[in-house]
Formats: sequence, C-alpha cells, structure tokens
Amino acid sequence: MPTAPHIALDSAGPAAVDGRHIRALTFQSVRLEYLRRVLSELSLAAAGRRALVVGSGRGLLARDLARLGFEVVAADASLAATALALDADDGLGITYVTAPAEELDWPDGSFDLVYCADTLEITERLDAVLAQAARVLRPDGAFVYDTVNRTPVSRLIYLGAFQAFPGTRIMPRGRYAARRLRRPAELAQALDRAGLSAQDVSAFKPRDVRSLMRATRGRRRGTLTDEQLPELVDMVLEPTGNPVVTYLGHAIHRA
Repeated sequence: MPTAPHIALDSAGPAAVDGRHIRALTFQSVRLEYLRRVLSELSLAAAGRRALVVGSGRGLLARDLARLGFEVVAADASLAATALALDADDGLGITYVTAPAEELDWPDGSFDLVYCADTLEITERLDAVLAQAARVLRPDGAFVYDTVNRTPVSRLIYLGAFQAFPGTRIMPRGRYAARRLRRPAELAQALDRAGLSAQDVSAFKPRDVRSLMRATRGRRRGTLTDEQLPELVDMVLEPTGNPVVTYLGHAIHRA
C-alpha cells in the first residue's frame, strides 16, 4: 500500500488532523443517519460486506461502520491521521492504511461500499478520486460522500471562519479554496464520468449556525471537550432542502 501522502493539503500536520476531527465529531450523527437510509434503500446488509472509508481521519466513521457489521478498511493520506486512528482503535478488526485517494491500491471490485469523507472538497484531482472509488467498487456497489457546496455562505464559513478568522480557525490556511468546492450538479457530472450514477443529495446543517461557531471557538480554546461537541452543534438532515453549505449524497457503480 502507498505510504506517502498525495493530497498535499492533507499533509499539513496536526492542525489539519485536529480540524478534521472536529468536523467528523459534529457531522457523525448525520453521516450515520444518511448512511443507514442508503443501506436500507439498497437492501445492502452490512454483515459479510466490505467497506472502504477514504479520508478516514482518526477512524471515527470507520469504527461505526465496523460496528454495523462491515469489514472495514480505513485509508487516509495523512500519516499523522493514520497514527491517531491506530491509537484510538478498539479491536474491531479495522485495517488502517496511509494511502492517497487518487491512487487506491486495491484490486477492481474489492468493496461493496466506499465512503468518501473530507476529501472531495480538498482535492485538485476530483476525476481521479472518483475514478479510483468506482474502480474498487463492485458492480452496483454504493459510493457515499459528504462535501461542501460552492455558495457565498459556504465561502464565508470554510474559507473564512474555518481557516482565516483567528477566533474560529481550525484548519491551516489554504486547505479550502473556492475552486475545490463543488455544486451538486457539477459533482453529478463528475460522478457520471467515473461510471457512478448519482442518486440523491441531502443537505445538512446545524440546527442553529450560532451553535457551530460557539462550539468551534470553545473547542479551539479548550473550554469544550470532544464529547460535548455533537450535542451542542446538533446537526440535522434536510433531504429536500437546498444545500447552502454542506451536503451528503450517494451514487451506484454502473455494472
């Protein structure tokens, strides 16, 4: 398996890893809610199935997938993230690998599910990421992702609050750029080029955006713990809503 980080912005070290962990903690409830819905719609039972998490960070999502019954591989471009995931491992049989999203070193059709987290909005090589995800998926396998829309509000939050404003900064400067934020229609076209048929898009957001800012500041200052973040932020899915900032979606690998 590859060991050198290939998504350059993900090699920014502990600051990027910590920022991604804050996002993962606050997003985890909606990720699992959406994923369970997709698995139900596709009649995809977890038991005996293989799942790959791309952009796995500290392994939070990978561990939850393993608890659902999947055999899980967690891949991340950051050596620091892989090390932290291994430290947090709780014996669920997950395989942790340092590997770039653009160059997945598994045979064709190796997985029933690929979940791409914290990746589509930072890569310069979107087509390569999606092509690799499609290649390692079996025919009719499910590709699930969450990412960031390109809107004035998303730019304010991701380019401003999360990486520029001192009081709320959780990411290194340059991790996010407007050109790497994709509108749902643009992403659907890219999915189609990779042989993935887009199925739906579901917006998600904090019930109160002020709670996200308070949580980000509190976690940055050390006045809030990781365990307090999800309840404080209270993310909600909006399946029929227009994704102003963040959205989840899934696609099927065409046979």
